[in-house]
Amino acid sequence: MRLGRLAFPATVLAAVIAGWFAFGGAGSSSAVASQTGPVTVRLIERFKSKSEENRFGLLEFVGGIEFSSSDSRLQSLSSIRFRPDGRHFVSVLDTGNWLTGAIERDGRGRISGLSDLSIEPILLRGGRPGSKTEADAEGLALRQGQAIVSFEQQHRVDVYPDPGFETSPPVRSLDFLIPRKELRRNAGMETVVASPQSSPLKGGIVVVGERSLDENGNLYAAILDGPLKGRFTVVRHDPFDATDGAFLPNGDLILLERRFSMLGGVGMRMRRIKAADIHPGAVVDGEMLIEADMGAEIDNMEGIDVVTGTDGAPHLILVSDDNGNFFQRNVMLEFRLLQ
Repeated sequence: MRLGRLAFPATVLAAVIAGWFAFGGAGSSSAVASQTGPVTVRLIERFKSKSEENRFGLLEFVGGIEFSSSDSRLQSLSSIRFRPDGRHFVSVLDTGNWLTGAIERDGRGRISGLSDLSIEPILLRGGRPGSKTEADAEGLALRQGQAIVSFEQQHRVDVYPDPGFETSPPVRSLDFLIPRKELRRNAGMETVVASPQSSPLKGGIVVVGERSLDENGNLYAAILDGPLKGRFTVVRHDPFDATDGAFLPNGDLILLERRFSMLGGVGMRMRRIKAADIHPGAVVDGEMLIEADMGAEIDNMEGIDVVTGTDGAPHLILVSDDNGNFFQRNVMLEFRLLQ
């Protein structure tokens, strides 16, 4: 979902812009491949801008970066998935593009930059790039030779070959099980994620609606394949909407959520939904891991993935969608989940 579609009152816009510039600082250029323009990076060493605190319940803030580029294509990140090495990643942009690259780390193991960035259009059937309406990519899952993308506006879940997704049209589409008429045009299947093969879902693909609600006000969700194929719902806690999800190795689902209002700005939170709770017909909720507002180094948080750190612990890596707006930021944040 693009927050940029909303109109800001002048006073709120001024406050947002002022806050955005307050986050500034000396940046450094991060090496990139020739496919994109130079990327400028600013290290984020504190999660809360006015506090040294780095422990938030079961989460410990590791670090992060704010990044920007003169290349106008580097914007609007919707979802991110890391390769098994925990360094290389694939992302989809809601402008209808793939982004691939790698993260760099400093001597203390903190994310310090991006490298090998490449941006290619997402191809539709027939092999052509799509318009914004046709290729509004919101979610991404990687599974056993497949890159699976969920789209808003023209709701669908398409499967691309992996490797080869950058130059290939979709090879097929998945039945997303949720009635199409129940999906909001700009708040559809924001989350698509592959469950661990060792979990009760046995590698099944899970989708969760951003703000597509059933008659009880819960978010539509579904397991698209595997032994537990079927629909379920996720309790919605107003005013938060679901923007992405990632599975822990044990099969628990971390759900990333965002709120936005003209007066309160943006907020973020994460919930942990137990693996055993996810099955057809279930109404699931979960423990809140963290909630943050504009006093923290967040923006429009839209993507999350889980990697295994060198310490053996699950690390959560989050990215924001700047919507191509000068008063928003691309940020990447990393947390360690304490067991």
